[in-house]
Amino acid sequence: MTRHGAAGDASHPEPWSSGGVSVTRKGEPVAAEDADPRRWWGLVIIALAQLMVVLDATIVNIALPSAQRDLGMSDGNRQWVITAYTLAFGGLLLLGGRIADLVGRKRTFLIGLVGFAAASALGGAATTPGMLFGARALQGAFAALLAPSALSLLTTTFTDPKERGKAFGIYGALAGSGAAIGFIVGGLLTEYLNWRWCLYVNVPIAIIAFLGALALLHDRPGHAGARLDVPGAVLGCGGLVAIVYGFSEAEPRGWTDPLVLALFAGGVALLVAFVWWQSRAPMPLLPLHIVKDRNRAGCFLTMALAIIGMFGLFLFMTYYLQVILEYSPLKTGLAFLPLTVAIIIGSTQISARLMSRVPPRMLMVPGMILAAGGMLILTQMTVDSAYTTEILPALLLMGLGMGLTFMPVFATATAGVAPHDSGVTSATVNTSQQVGGSIGTALLNTIATTSSAAYLTAHLHDPSQKAQVAREGIVHGYTVAIWWAAGIMLLAGLIAGLMVTARPPQQGAPAGAPVPESVA
Repeated sequence: MTRHGAAGDASHPEPWSSGGVSVTRKGEPVAAEDADPRRWWGLVIIALAQLMVVLDATIVNIALPSAQRDLGMSDGNRQWVITAYTLAFGGLLLLGGRIADLVGRKRTFLIGLVGFAAASALGGAATTPGMLFGARALQGAFAALLAPSALSLLTTTFTDPKERGKAFGIYGALAGSGAAIGFIVGGLLTEYLNWRWCLYVNVPIAIIAFLGALALLHDRPGHAGARLDVPGAVLGCGGLVAIVYGFSEAEPRGWTDPLVLALFAGGVALLVAFVWWQSRAPMPLLPLHIVKDRNRAGCFLTMALAIIGMFGLFLFMTYYLQVILEYSPLKTGLAFLPLTVAIIIGSTQISARLMSRVPPRMLMVPGMILAAGGMLILTQMTVDSAYTTEILPALLLMGLGMGLTFMPVFATATAGVAPHDSGVTSATVNTSQQVGGSIGTALLNTIATTSSAAYLTAHLHDPSQKAQVAREGIVHGYTVAIWWAAGIMLLAGLIAGLMVTARPPQQGAPAGAPVPESVA
């Protein structure tokens, strides 16, 4: 059996991942009894760090109005509290993944924890908007180092097929539910302390994870003689940042604004140049065989599209619950709790149990259909919708659908990758999440804003009804955008069904490690 990109020193046959169990170049599996006896405590540390990174994308959302008032931010600038984080995170993930491959995953994991804690403390102590924006960008940069290291350590810590399936289930649940947990924690901290604790809370978490990682996690050393692909980093990161920045600027400026068009054109040009350079670079930042594989490419696209819809849901439902239904920050966060529980159930109790029995697309496609169904229910909401009968069923469907999808995406995307490429593969999965989240927030928010303005123009005939019509217009904008989100979810399901052709593991093969049909 051969795999793309399994190059290495033949005199030192290193273990390489076949998705669920480590094997040598001769195909001999590593015995399960040789696994680290403290590996489950190691999973707790990895999961803690990953949860911190994921929930930080949303924990400040509920705190944003308080921070805006405290620091005197303008309405136009307040978006940078969110965008600075996702831009730095998504734009630098590929570089972070390659650094993890070259330096060693444990070392980059520890550096990422220290940097993330320091940036969080800086943001919590911010006295000006610029200081907060800079701290959030710094958080994103260290998250870009931390996230791929966490997933790589997961793939090398668990070698037993059944155990690895459970570990991926837990990881997938955290990746999917972390954003919703961020809303709950953000609501609690904002309501009972103040907005600064939404950043300070990362410091004790990072300290615990750092001490635990020192004691529990193990990793082989990095490749000391290797070098970073600096031109690739500039082209790839620059292209991603330009495109994500373009989407974030499209909301206040409009899609036809010269700056927005220039950012899109420049971003595409940089990414084209990046692909060209990666095919010629002696040590490419992103080896093209990683994205040329049909199954991995399908997983990356499915993840990006699913997150576009999911982040749109978070954005609209937060404002709907607080502005239209007048919920408190804490009540708003708790309203997302059923979604979080449904994601965890879908990931750990359904996906993790079925991964070894059915092809991954048999989980991903139904998952996206369920999520789209939840979105369609939300398109019927009005200014007077009841949470229990009209919002809750949609959140449960969304959660189950996402839970079904996340776990097979992570497992399939990282299956069959050589160890020296595992970090950059993990980073590509995370990049698809962050870029999808950034695009989803900007794209769907622009659709909602435009639709609301059109509704007001068409229906505001009596000035005495302005307040009521304005509320109806806001909800109309949300429902139009949610229609688009439902369509994007269905597109994700279609892509998963057509592109992810991996088979379930055959008897005796590792669970949760489907063998790509395109690789013999």
